[in-house]
Amino acid sequence: MAADLGTTLLRLARRAIAETLGEPAGAREGAARLDEPGATFVTLTRCGELRGCIGTLIAERALREDVEANARAAAFRDPRFAPVTAREFAEIAVEVSLLSTLEPLSFESEAQLLTLLRPGLDGVLLEYGRQRGTFLPQVWDQLPEPQAFLDHLKQKAGLPADFWTRDLKVSRYTVSKWRENEPPRMN
Repeated sequence: MAADLGTTLLRLARRAIAETLGEPAGAREGAARLDEPGATFVTLTRCGELRGCIGTLIAERALREDVEANARAAAFRDPRFAPVTAREFAEIAVEVSLLSTLEPLSFESEAQLLTLLRPGLDGVLLEYGRQRGTFLPQVWDQLPEPQAFLDHLKQKAGLPADFWTRDLKVSRYTVSKWRENEPPRMN
């Protein structure tokens, strides 16, 4: 079932982008699981390089709606990139991550927090006031050391790498993820 769900989510994401580009999109997916709440991230890569990544952390809408909205946002509204064009769409690989519920962590020090992080497994949400940032578990591939992972996450949230306060809020989550092996060729 998990593999089937992954295949369905990848098709949903690709279809949402294709429709926005005015390309043939194929039939609409139908599965009861798609109507249940879900939180996802959609990551786009081109030639192995990040091309867009947008998602939600809390399941507040139907899984179908979340994947489609995040796919469109990753393709056309990620502020780090120009919108995906129809010409490059055939070279884009899609990845969908389905998030677990956030688990708040309790810690007294940065050293203790570092011992709670599970490299390769945890996605991490860091919050301080209005500043926040998250890394999916996949980021451990580039930042395998907990200290470097946390320092970069602080910077992503707009904080200095050496920032520390006991008022920092940190939650973790896991993901089930599916990725296209290679972008399908559009006819």
